[in-house]
Amino acid sequence: MSDVQAVDSFADKFKLLKSEIGKAIIGQDKVVDQTLISLFCGGNCLLIGVPGLAKTKLIQTISQSLDLSFKRIQFTPDLMPSDIVGTEILDANKQFHFNRGPIFANLILADEINRTPPKTQSALLEAMQEKVVTVSGNTYELPSPFFVMATQNPIEQEGTYPLPEAQLDRFMFSVILDYPSLSEEINIVKSTTSNENASIQPILNANDILEIHKLVRKIPVTDNVLEYAVRLTARTRPSSANASEIAKKYIAWGAGPRASQFLILAAKCIAMTKGKYSPDIEDVQEVAFPVLNHRIFRNYQAEADEYSTEKIIQNLL
Repeated sequence: MSDVQAVDSFADKFKLLKSEIGKAIIGQDKVVDQTLISLFCGGNCLLIGVPGLAKTKLIQTISQSLDLSFKRIQFTPDLMPSDIVGTEILDANKQFHFNRGPIFANLILADEINRTPPKTQSALLEAMQEKVVTVSGNTYELPSPFFVMATQNPIEQEGTYPLPEAQLDRFMFSVILDYPSLSEEINIVKSTTSNENASIQPILNANDILEIHKLVRKIPVTDNVLEYAVRLTARTRPSSANASEIAKKYIAWGAGPRASQFLILAAKCIAMTKGKYSPDIEDVQEVAFPVLNHRIFRNYQAEADEYSTEKIIQNLL
């Protein structure tokens, strides 16, 4: 199959995948798109929303539709790093062997990730970046493909530990979930208060996803689109020569080079979902918010003026 045919096939499979996920997840189209794009680019995703917006169900449904091994880790204040990665135990023959933790799966749901202390949160850092874990000096490879999907509640901050910037940067997308519309909520209540159970059929498998990762990187990008993405990231840095006036006024710390990389990868993937063979500037703009949202840190002036990160990004665009 040629690369052109592969892109056409992917666009068809993406529509089929969305249709299958739609059996269980009503509405949230943009959220589903962004979550899938991060997966097809090989990135991790942070979902932020109040309780009851089906964050956990969305990730479970995606794992079923992609035929991936799935583990859910409920993050709590007493969770230890060994509860995630595993630990070495002494067997009856007085030999140490490694007892693998729940992180050894294709898709990991880190539920309420900010409820556990930084020491435990950091257990995911190596896994998210290198796709391996190191225990007692031994390195173990994680299944391929490997993704971390984390959820976070934005309103209940008591007893939580904000994610350090280094870990936030490991997430390709930060996806904000909003309340459903009235008609969507009526359909949600109808489907969840009856005996109907949606049966999710797998559309793609692990090997298909690995091939898609390769295909995304093959997609050509014109110099003007590449330059636009890099300039957009540079405009978020208040100390940069390319900084925008809004950055100098409202941003304490801007996005790093990883943001530029993710803007291009995500733009390539979103172009593929539309059956296009190369992304344009509009595709970069479409993924700018989930890529930049968690990489821009506002200063006190922005908080005093109630100037949100979303407003800042809209201004930059």
